[in-house]
Amino acid sequence: MTYEHTVDYLFSQLPNYQQQGKSAYKADIGNIVSFCKRLGDPQKKLQCIHLAGTNGKGSVAHIIAAALQASGHKVGIYSSPHLLDFRERIKINGEYISKEKVVDFVSTHTDYCEKNELSFFEWTTALAFEYFCEQSVDLAIIETGLGGRLDSTNVIQPILSVITTIGMDHMDLLGNSLESIAHEKAGIIKKETPVLIGAIDPSLQHIFQTKAKELSAPIYFTDQHIDFRAESDLKPGYQKTNLSIAHIACKLLEQVGWTTDFSNGIKHVAATTGLLGRWQIVESNPLTILDCAHNEDGIRYAVQELEQTEGKVHIVFGTVKDKAHGEILELLPKKACYYFCTSTNHRSMDAAELQEMAAKHDLQGAFHRTVKAAIRAAQAEAQPNDTIYIGGSTFVVADSLLVF
Repeated sequence: MTYEHTVDYLFSQLPNYQQQGKSAYKADIGNIVSFCKRLGDPQKKLQCIHLAGTNGKGSVAHIIAAALQASGHKVGIYSSPHLLDFRERIKINGEYISKEKVVDFVSTHTDYCEKNELSFFEWTTALAFEYFCEQSVDLAIIETGLGGRLDSTNVIQPILSVITTIGMDHMDLLGNSLESIAHEKAGIIKKETPVLIGAIDPSLQHIFQTKAKELSAPIYFTDQHIDFRAESDLKPGYQKTNLSIAHIACKLLEQVGWTTDFSNGIKHVAATTGLLGRWQIVESNPLTILDCAHNEDGIRYAVQELEQTEGKVHIVFGTVKDKAHGEILELLPKKACYYFCTSTNHRSMDAAELQEMAAKHDLQGAFHRTVKAAIRAAQAEAQPNDTIYIGGSTFVVADSLLVF
């Protein structure tokens, strides 16, 4: 089986949240526990950092990795979703897992996984654990896929847990209030293991404090926000918070014997770790930005950033069907010119339907059947000093990367 056939199998044959949404979500971790046991429990042989949160997981994970790499450590990152290549999910010091390893793992375990009806995320999580173990990484940074308490990654025993933010997203699975979502994220807190809480509403602190007390876990809050952006390649305003969370995480790692080089690591986070789609500038004339913001908090930060740009703002925008569309659309700037689009992902909302819905929020623009067509239309209209923002969904960003 070729790598291409293997990836096609993973996406077409297995329950997959990225493609199917809620119907692919499994509210238990029994399958991953059994599969890891079959593999010899590789996750128990790893030193790990565990990350959960509504926004910021990817950025914080890659910033911490950059600081560790700058200090000479071999660092694995397991993250999701990917944008262009499945292998983006599993990296060591910025290098993707080999195609051969993916093919070999899938071929070896197909019968077992089909018999036991493992999901796409359960399969790939186990693959990441085994790969990091085989490659003898010094530290593995593991992001939850969705939630925390019942996430497949929650079988690890980390040396540090980090919860970045709590916001309204995936309410159909995690609950319709910040409190219920916070309880799900708090599920990654482990006995006697330090936990760092990032940018959350103060009213939610007691949820994490109560859980940490139950488990005798030292708890820390990100109460000091230092603006490291002048020294980093991560410039948008929202990265100030992520850089601060990562900075404190590195200090906590140093307290238990790890070395980090935060000041040098943050200079080239994207280049050294392979971070994509976070206010990624792909052209400068006009300024063209790809950004994965896709929920209320993420869009709010993006709009704040767009207010700092010059010229007219052109927004290429698409989303998925299962989002809080009204709340998100209400946040978008009224004066921008819109190019509504449909990505190639099966969960994408129809562009014409999105245009109609956006009009109720005084957002005006044409609809386009593909992301590429929307981008070309925006480029045709934009002047050299304007800004083109492309986002609303990670799937829109993924399609955009094939254009630039």
